[in-house]
Amino acid sequence: MGMRDLVYRLYERRIEASLSPDQIPRHVGVIVDGNRRWARGMGMRDVKRGYRKGADKITELVGWCKETGVELVTLWLLSTDNLSRPKEELEPLLAVIEDLVQQLVEEGWHVKPVGALDLLPDHTAHVLKEAKEVTSHRTGLIVNVAVGYGGRREIADAVRSLLTEHASKGASIEELVEVLDVEHIAEHLYTRGQPDPDLVIRTSGEQRLSGFLLWQSAHSEFYFCEAYWPAFRKVDFLRAIRSYAARHRRYGY
Repeated sequence: MGMRDLVYRLYERRIEASLSPDQIPRHVGVIVDGNRRWARGMGMRDVKRGYRKGADKITELVGWCKETGVELVTLWLLSTDNLSRPKEELEPLLAVIEDLVQQLVEEGWHVKPVGALDLLPDHTAHVLKEAKEVTSHRTGLIVNVAVGYGGRREIADAVRSLLTEHASKGASIEELVEVLDVEHIAEHLYTRGQPDPDLVIRTSGEQRLSGFLLWQSAHSEFYFCEAYWPAFRKVDFLRAIRSYAARHRRYGY
């Protein structure tokens, strides 16, 4: 271990020691941004190496979440907008995501897909569905993998599901309008039954959500990190947790 690594390790321990268990966010959402830019910045012509490095970082992050006491982490891996990328860009990314999901399953995590699986290629959708089924009985940290995810699409799907449910019971639109409230929509989101994210982290220096957990993040705290995702370190994660712990959360405005 070099001197620089040693310094960072000591700094990590210092931050960890300063955190109280009651200050740890229950649910952390992460926008894993900057894989391609990291690869290009490292002089790599093949951006697939950036995707794979990013996938390796995700397995590290999941471990950090467990160590700090986070109960649920939602990872945005592929947006609905990304599905319109050229085939030569999309297929390698989907292959990396499939491998990552299978690795998360093998490592013993409870994996739940979050997104419009009907928009994905059949094989990718199958991998995600199988991961959900195989790990559904597992306890401990839940890992939401958001693939084919878009916040607006999620809300539209929730409303569509709600309308279908009420129609199946013979209820009219007028009857639904009379009783509809925000909880009815929340019960039909991809993340139904889960707590909303307490903290949302985005890497690569971009300071926007881009529709990530659009409904659920109404009262979330946000942390924007300059590092590209493959270069995201445990100390960066701990800084985000420390920043969250230092804030006074207000749920109105």
